[in-house]
Amino acid sequence: MSATPHAEDGARPARRRLSVDRRREELIAAALELFSRHDAEDVSIDDVAAFAGASRALVYHYFGGKQELYVAALRSAAEELEARLRPQGGGGPLEELARGLTRYFDFVEEHAAGFAALLRGGPANRTGEIGEIVDGVRRRMLWLIMNEMRVTAPGPALRITLRSWVASVETAGLDWLEHRDIDRATLERLLMDQMVALLRAAAGQDGDVEGLLRTLLPEPRKERPAARRAVR
Repeated sequence: MSATPHAEDGARPARRRLSVDRRREELIAAALELFSRHDAEDVSIDDVAAFAGASRALVYHYFGGKQELYVAALRSAAEELEARLRPQGGGGPLEELARGLTRYFDFVEEHAAGFAALLRGGPANRTGEIGEIVDGVRRRMLWLIMNEMRVTAPGPALRITLRSWVASVETAGLDWLEHRDIDRATLERLLMDQMVALLRAAAGQDGDVEGLLRTLLPEPRKERPAARRAVR
């Protein structure tokens, strides 16, 4: 199976003398590109080396093996995505959430391979250290949303609502990369509208969520315009 990825994707022809850090970054970038297109078990060290224009021995020197390379590549993508999600301040909760969503899709657009590699894969790739990396990004997103909403201990209805929205954002990112048949700004507004709709549904089941919704949308009858203003 190892011949398939680099035969299909094309190896980079020339090897260049680079600094240690730069060479490591290139190897990680090559790994993310291949792991985003193929199942991890179908990508070999030889594939990554050929795609990066490096030697097999060099990949082993930096990472020790394919599993270590896979973990390093996913961790690199996760760390950059989390850095993009750090709040900037200066707005209300929905406004800050909308800005964070824009930065999230900036990462999706600029680092498509890293985003796809981070989120795609079968159950075999979701255990142990790899599963911790992926789940860590989701926990960080959930914490940031709750922090913006000034929530420290969400009840079941709110927790499920927010986790469902995070899953929707992930799915929307992968779908957008695959099809790109919707304007990004429109997609972001759609996701913000979905957040408001999910909160309203949860408010019908939980008084605490209803109170939270009042603080987020002081004029409940105008929630759609408010959500759109937040995105803009």
